[in-house]
Amino acid sequence: MIVLCFFILKLVTSIMERGGERLRRLQLQAASSGGPTKRQHSVDDLTALNRPEDLQQLNNAAANVHVSKKLKQSPVMKQTRFVPDVIHDDEERDTVPPYNLDWSGSSTFFTMDDGGSPKKQLNRKSSDADMVDTVSMFTTRGQGFGMVGAGKSLGVFTSGGDSQGMNAAVRAVVRMGIYVGFKVYAIHEGYQGMCDGGDHIKEKSWKDVTGIIQLGGTVIGSARCKDFRDKAGRQKAARNLIKKGISNLVVIGGDGSLTGANILSTEWKEHIDELLKAGQITSKEATANSHLHIVGMVGSIDNDFCGTDMTIGTDTALHRIIEAVDAISTTAQSHQRCFVMEVMGRHCGYLALVAGLASAADWVFLPEMPPEDDWEDKLLKKLSRTREFGRRLNIIIIAEGAIDRHCKEITTDHVKNLIVKRLGFDTRVTVLGHVQRGGNPSAFDRILACRMGAEAVLALTEADENTTASVVSLDGNKAVRVPLMECVKKTQAVGKALAAKNFELAAELRGKSFNNNLKTYMTLTRTKPPADTCTLDGKICAKNFNFAVMNVGAPAAGMNAAGRSFVRIALYNGYRVYGIHDGFEGLLQDNLNHLGWMDVSEWVGLGGSALGTNRMTPKGQLKEVAAKLKQHNIHGLLIVGGFEAYISVTLMCEARDQFSEFCIPMVVVPATVSNNVPGTDFSLGCDTALNAITEAIDKIKQSASGSKRRVFVVETMGGYCGYLATMSGLAGGADAAYIFEEEFTILDLQGDVVHLGAKIDDQIQRGIIIRNEYASKNFTTDFIQKLYAEEGKNLFTTRSNVLGHMQQGGSPSVFDRNMGTKLAVKAAEYLQRIVEENAKDNVVYTNTKETACLLGIRKRVVGFTPCVDLKVKTDFEHRIPKHQWWMKLRPLLRILAKHRSTYIKDAVESESATFDV
Repeated sequence: MIVLCFFILKLVTSIMERGGERLRRLQLQAASSGGPTKRQHSVDDLTALNRPEDLQQLNNAAANVHVSKKLKQSPVMKQTRFVPDVIHDDEERDTVPPYNLDWSGSSTFFTMDDGGSPKKQLNRKSSDADMVDTVSMFTTRGQGFGMVGAGKSLGVFTSGGDSQGMNAAVRAVVRMGIYVGFKVYAIHEGYQGMCDGGDHIKEKSWKDVTGIIQLGGTVIGSARCKDFRDKAGRQKAARNLIKKGISNLVVIGGDGSLTGANILSTEWKEHIDELLKAGQITSKEATANSHLHIVGMVGSIDNDFCGTDMTIGTDTALHRIIEAVDAISTTAQSHQRCFVMEVMGRHCGYLALVAGLASAADWVFLPEMPPEDDWEDKLLKKLSRTREFGRRLNIIIIAEGAIDRHCKEITTDHVKNLIVKRLGFDTRVTVLGHVQRGGNPSAFDRILACRMGAEAVLALTEADENTTASVVSLDGNKAVRVPLMECVKKTQAVGKALAAKNFELAAELRGKSFNNNLKTYMTLTRTKPPADTCTLDGKICAKNFNFAVMNVGAPAAGMNAAGRSFVRIALYNGYRVYGIHDGFEGLLQDNLNHLGWMDVSEWVGLGGSALGTNRMTPKGQLKEVAAKLKQHNIHGLLIVGGFEAYISVTLMCEARDQFSEFCIPMVVVPATVSNNVPGTDFSLGCDTALNAITEAIDKIKQSASGSKRRVFVVETMGGYCGYLATMSGLAGGADAAYIFEEEFTILDLQGDVVHLGAKIDDQIQRGIIIRNEYASKNFTTDFIQKLYAEEGKNLFTTRSNVLGHMQQGGSPSVFDRNMGTKLAVKAAEYLQRIVEENAKDNVVYTNTKETACLLGIRKRVVGFTPCVDLKVKTDFEHRIPKHQWWMKLRPLLRILAKHRSTYIKDAVESESATFDV
């Protein structure tokens, strides 16, 4: 401790000698560069302040500096006032449009029109705000503890069927609510608790929601309530809320729960008048709670709510289904069995459809798309044919609400008996039931719930008497607010269409994505390609063109799913496909072969790379690579891989003037656990890795259940990219996440020790610190662990965990399987279109930059970006994009992790401190 204090004193003394221009220079650089966010200014920046405008600018920046009380009282810190726990965002505004043609200066982003041709995205100006949640702007404006919510109360409750992620949502609402100044109440047992009042409505503190983010179900309970269906019951609920001063409600549930809250809101004034007249509330209480503001979040595993891309719990339910399918597949293959599986979805077939796509099931039955009248014969023919082609198992998935065209229920027993009677196959039935609702939430659901919970609170801070009820939804990659009842009406319209047997309308109302998933599934699960386009082995095809697929870079989950869909779509349309083994090294060694329809039948659930991969690029061997492409007559190339894949296509594109063999269409599908490839928000493999890290953190926390006062320092992969560290920090409830993109100093480490000390002193027994592997050259995981051990030796013990390559292993998550499948379908369609447009005498020639591109997801659009255009947006030294959307979520990570006693202390000290240089 003495050594550290001496080090800090020496550092401060040195800083004071540097002069006053450094901070102004840094501020100008930050204003012009739009560079990575910094969590706080360093001490030498603070000493440089010698102008009133500098002081004001720093105060407006609301830098989140964690320093000791003694250091705050030192002369060097005087005259500087800090706003506690608010994170300053140095990045420029309105400079990162995600989809327009001129993306941040030079990128061309285009999608495909209905005919499959490139379609440029023109005149679509947008800002950073289009990519991030409100919480990022909220913290930038300098608001925080005890400000916008002061003097108000907020109630949060869960209602209807439970879903994984509800607890993460409750935690986010409680902590974000406290952060902005609300008094936060949890209403236990849903509407029943609201009607009963009393101990069912409890005020929550910061630590009351500690340790619940990883729990399934809902810790505050959910119950059906007959009382609330009557107006008298709703008036009882209103009285109980008013007595607690609650005029802001966050409801987490399905469309029925949200509708109930909206009814209460519309009746609110009437309830107040009647309660006041009956003397059950005072005039002061009536005035203080004159309006009831409602914000909803949809918690439902069925993903049956119109107005949001995903509901809380859906991703986890899909995890449970796929885990079951993968487990069943091993025993089914051993005995050549057929399994008929029932999944939830009484009125919505989303779970069955996506699970079928992610598991390559032989058949799915959905409520929105009943099969034709001759479905029994077609099903039996398909199953029989797959066995003839050598497949040893069959999987059939049935949504519990599946019906035929005459609205007759299709049951698992009916399908089983049909197969046994007419084919004689050994067939078993598995009904997953409530297993789909149980277990720990996935990383996706935890993060989604955190973002939605914070957004719901911020929506309430901005509500006024004219604000209508809203629901927080996921729109692409952003949490947004949409009118509640508008979404409810659309959701109910689907049910009405099903009841009227208008199945086409019901499917249409589910959205374009639902129908695209169905179309993709139907194509990929065909028994074989059409006889007039290609043979089963893929060697003889109608069109005399050759595509090739290879993996480049480190292995990533989802690579094989992409390979399977690419091969089958190409064969279906009459193109031969070569599988190149071991990347460019394999190409140079002629290690490639034709891939047939059944060769890739089991790839969708395989982790790693079935083709083999390595990090070699064509650099230095472009001539040899060009010669091999010519030798094997390759007309289109798909590379599934990470940063090396992006570099490879860029190199070949730039060498087209030298080597005409590179004048073919080339597409990169990004696949890397690091998620560090420019031109896309997500890469294949990063979701699987994120779940692996989150599960490891859960186990690490559980391992300390018998040990008191312990802090873990966990190191993640990612190279210089902090995506995994940041998102796993959010999903795992970490106290801090150190990354390369956000500079941190010894003062930050010391501040986090103080934070953990305050947390543990308040009877919270564990702490989690995440560090990205290349976060700092000097502040290594070992250094941080020893620093925490020394500084916290009287408060807690410290352990370190390096997760290593377990983050790259395992079966692909549902997200990665489906993303790989869909991206590869898009890539195949694009290559086909370019080949057809640029082929002459069986020679393909195209040298436009758009034909050497990266296929990525930006916001909610899947589109292509020329690789050469992405160079200006790439930090090649550190192998990361210069702008990364997830950096805007780091304020939320800090807010949800910040212990209340710490930022109350910061606030008091900041208000009372007077500093002068």
